[in-house]
Amino acid sequence: MSKKWVEEYQNIAREVDDLEGLYEFQKEEMATVEEVDAQYAKAAEILADAEFRSTLNKKEDSMNAVLTINAGAGGTEACDWSAMLLRMYRMWAEKAGFKVNDLFEQEGDAAGIKSASIEVRGDYAYGWLKGENGVHRLVRISPFNAQGKRQTSFSSVFVYPLVEDNDIEIVIRPDDIEMDVFRASGAGGQHVNRTESAVRLRHLPSGIVVECQAERSQHQNRDRAMTMLKSRLYELEVRKRQEEKDKVEAGKSKIEWGSQIRSYVLDDRWVKDLRSGYKVHNPDAVLNGDLGPFLKAYLMWESNPTPVETDED
Repeated sequence: MSKKWVEEYQNIAREVDDLEGLYEFQKEEMATVEEVDAQYAKAAEILADAEFRSTLNKKEDSMNAVLTINAGAGGTEACDWSAMLLRMYRMWAEKAGFKVNDLFEQEGDAAGIKSASIEVRGDYAYGWLKGENGVHRLVRISPFNAQGKRQTSFSSVFVYPLVEDNDIEIVIRPDDIEMDVFRASGAGGQHVNRTESAVRLRHLPSGIVVECQAERSQHQNRDRAMTMLKSRLYELEVRKRQEEKDKVEAGKSKIEWGSQIRSYVLDDRWVKDLRSGYKVHNPDAVLNGDLGPFLKAYLMWESNPTPVETDED
């Protein structure tokens, strides 16, 4: 990690030195104003990128991530919205070079999904996605309503770092685990539907429940579910420590888990993050995975939170 940051600093220093050299050449009429402007833009972009990545400075930021989506109240509308969100995160992750693995999916009664979990693997996957925790609000002309009425739907997103065995030691007593097995449903090979290979683990002291149906065997699903459970317990401990820190740092704003964080208004053509205030007028691009600017805007806002105006439409 330290070597990477030293190389980053050296790269920035070289670009700034090149800019200063070009500026001196330009004063001597040995370089053009356009060349100086181009080098300035290049150095500024590299510096801004380094400033952004410096926000990913917590141990868990570098870890892989598990992202879970749950449909809110609203039946078919909410399930369809959850499927749209799942597609959005898949497309963003694939475009960004991350690997996506399916963990669990429960189909909606008529359309979409009631809930789903995916694993996003790659450098700083959790650091990128951690700001997506919360409720996502969709406003659109409903495709499921014959009268074409405007409909509001909600889905919740929960992201936590995937803790591998060598990251942290978490002891889970066998007596604290309750396990259910059931037949898998949703996306995936049909082989899983003939046997009770899917696994649900319930951690009794914390009440945390995890499910996995990604593998062919019950044993493999139980192992992956245990890794997910350890990760949830790790995330819970990190959150407790952060809450204690926030009590001391009274001047720092805190977004409560489960609160509404972003609105996607399709008929009026905008998407806005209610924390950073970042807003675009191309919701189709966002839903097709163009999520990077929102993730960056949140992380920069988190490092220096300021109040923003919100849209109530």
